[in-house]
Amino acid sequence: MLCPFCQHTDSRVLESRSAEAGCSIRRRRECLNCQRRFTTYERIEFVPITVLKRDGASESFDRSKLLRGMIRACEKTGVSQTALESIIDEIEAQLQGRDRHQVSSVEIGEMVLRYLQDVSEVAYVRFASVYRQFRGVRDFAEALNHFAAN
Repeated sequence: MLCPFCQHTDSRVLESRSAEAGCSIRRRRECLNCQRRFTTYERIEFVPITVLKRDGASESFDRSKLLRGMIRACEKTGVSQTALESIIDEIEAQLQGRDRHQVSSVEIGEMVLRYLQDVSEVAYVRFASVYRQFRGVRDFAEALNHFAAN
């Protein structure tokens, strides 16, 4: 394993734990060259999921990109990053369980909104405003009415 600090290739494992609901292993390592510690994750390699964007482009599914968007939506709402990572784990598991490994960004956005609806009203509206490209107050009112109806 390559040390992120000095690029040395030898390290020793100090601790291993199950992570992400048993879907990966978290390893705490120490570089044998610079003695700095770092964390690695080992997980099953799945078939890549391709996301079809609104503009017709496609890209690989990126957990960190989805997490960044959800973190922004959940700022100052009290929703923990751990809770958001659990949601992403569930979404990714659903996507991996499908026969086809191509999904639209619209579908992913709707999946996120279903989870955020149960977690935080504010986060739901914030995420919806960016994802659905709100143009004005009417769009916010419609989202709030939809939220209240469910």
